[in-house]
Amino acid sequence: MNLTYTMRLLCLCGASFFMVHMVLALLARCSAGTAVRVAEHMKPRSAARLLFILRTSPWVLTLLVILAFCIPSYLWLEPEAAGERVGVACMAMALAGVAIWASALIRLGGAVLGTVRYLHHCQHHGRKVAVRGEVSPALLVKDNAPVLAVAGVLRPQLVISQRVMRGLSPEEREAALRHEQSHCLAGDNLKRFLILLSPDLFPFVCTFGSLERAWSRFTEWAADDSATEGDPQRALSLASALVRVAKMGSQPQLGYLSCSLLGSDHDLSQRVDRLLRPQTKSGKPVREFIPLLAGAGALVTSAVAVVTLWPGSLTLVHRALEQLVH
Repeated sequence: MNLTYTMRLLCLCGASFFMVHMVLALLARCSAGTAVRVAEHMKPRSAARLLFILRTSPWVLTLLVILAFCIPSYLWLEPEAAGERVGVACMAMALAGVAIWASALIRLGGAVLGTVRYLHHCQHHGRKVAVRGEVSPALLVKDNAPVLAVAGVLRPQLVISQRVMRGLSPEEREAALRHEQSHCLAGDNLKRFLILLSPDLFPFVCTFGSLERAWSRFTEWAADDSATEGDPQRALSLASALVRVAKMGSQPQLGYLSCSLLGSDHDLSQRVDRLLRPQTKSGKPVREFIPLLAGAGALVTSAVAVVTLWPGSLTLVHRALEQLVH
């Protein structure tokens, strides 16, 4: 198939993204189990940060490669011919690259739309109330379902149902609100947004589900720890709030772009156990993992520096693109 100069560039970008991303995503997927096991021995906030980087780095690094090498080498060295043939393999990989992005954007779009609809519903059927410790007012909704969550990305909104407000004691309510405030301060909804934006290995195939669930679990633990700050009384109040809200009934589906007090019922017993019996994490596995991370970072930095400072690097990239396009 013959394509114009600009269309060839777009095709090459799509094909290059698919190939480079597949390699990096496969490495991330293969190391996910080890990363989760290492994260078990880290502080929850550090563990969540590690898993977030592992989930989002494949597509971020791939975009950097495309922007830094593929596009400049094509624009600098490729003559502006009226048309040039593009091979079937290149076209297929370009379409696959478009498809994995389409899959991610559809998933993200569904979450954004669901969150916007839910907040719109709360604004029309609730009222704003001042909450101690909150700068902006919260939305108090008349809902029989137990709701205590922070929804939204750019301007996270605290949503509380009247049932939760009435059902918790002042100490329990304060501990629960501190938990939600921790999510806001950490920007967890924005991180959820970026995870949703992260493409999978193949279109419409969830290959990082276990990694994303582990990240969500450590995020909840980190918010629990931040809310209690090592105070046994606060920990007891938060544990009591978790159990009391869980007994109020099933949680409503708020969408992925929200942080609820009960992120998952499956993790409830483990969270309560952590609050009542804080675990001391051993730093030994983490210390063993640090040299590996440092070595990998040094290797990547050295490779980027050599390629960037070497004048012939773009020529090599252009030759590789020529092989790909044919």
